[in-house]
Amino acid sequence: MKLKHLLLAPLLALGLGAQAAPMVIKFSHVVADSTPKGQAALKFKELAEKKLPGKVQVQVFPNSQLFGDGKEMEALALGDVQLIAPSLSKFGKYTKQLGVFDLPFLFDDIQAVDRFQQSKEGLAMLSSMEKKGITGLGYLHNGMKQLSANKSLSNPGDAKGLKFRIQQSDVLEAQFRAVGSNPQKLAFSEVYQALQTGVVDGQENTWSNIYSKKFHEVQKFIMESNHGLVDYMVIANTKWWSGLPADIRKGLGEAMTEAIKFGNEAAFNESASFRSKVIADNKAKVLPMTKEQLAAWRKAMAPVWKQFEGEIGADLIAAAQKANK
Repeated sequence: MKLKHLLLAPLLALGLGAQAAPMVIKFSHVVADSTPKGQAALKFKELAEKKLPGKVQVQVFPNSQLFGDGKEMEALALGDVQLIAPSLSKFGKYTKQLGVFDLPFLFDDIQAVDRFQQSKEGLAMLSSMEKKGITGLGYLHNGMKQLSANKSLSNPGDAKGLKFRIQQSDVLEAQFRAVGSNPQKLAFSEVYQALQTGVVDGQENTWSNIYSKKFHEVQKFIMESNHGLVDYMVIANTKWWSGLPADIRKGLGEAMTEAIKFGNEAAFNESASFRSKVIADNKAKVLPMTKEQLAAWRKAMAPVWKQFEGEIGADLIAAAQKANK
């Protein structure tokens, strides 16, 4: 018996007699756990660890705890994180096609967005960046954007001279320049302070982001414009993803599909709830926009479509328009 123990000791010291440690998968994002993306990330952790017990451990880092939206793409490329879910506005340096999602007043509602993303053209974009090391695992909804500022923006002329925070998108920059305002590209984690200190006068975002990040506490007016979209693509490093054992990749893929479905249902169902919470706080005045006001904004921003048609693709824009009913 003693001899047996002596023979086993070196094996145990090398870890050969024990079960291998689970693969650690870091999922980093920049928003709160309470948002649709935050809920989807936590659901993915739950499902992945359930489908692959003892094989994977998913660590979720919300609120830019690990990487802000200015650094997360680089971190993914370096292997410092395995999964991120950047806004669709963040992919301009990898492909111009995804700029279609930034075109103002392209989609009538989030249902139209969903139809386009699940179309042949929409699904093809998930694999459009693989030569650059990015594999798309699916689209994750947040919702339609609203305009906010410290003055009412009933008409496009009201935005003239104001500084608006935008994401890293040339399309969004052109959108605000079309109405005479000054767009400022800032990381999401910097928006609250920038609004609070007057570095910028306004911003555009979804109801869930406005409420969870308390933007409504440092803005006087929110225009219910639904003029654009904040959605995400969940992505992995292509080399890492393709190099996973088949059973791990299959389990993670299934978990991600289910988690995205869960998050998207939350986005559909909770948009009105976050809007109600903003109104109930009574800190920013929510202003519904009339058809005439929206028509004026749409007309003012219309040249942006033509400006980017060449690089996005007229056919892709047309396919997106067909998703509207």
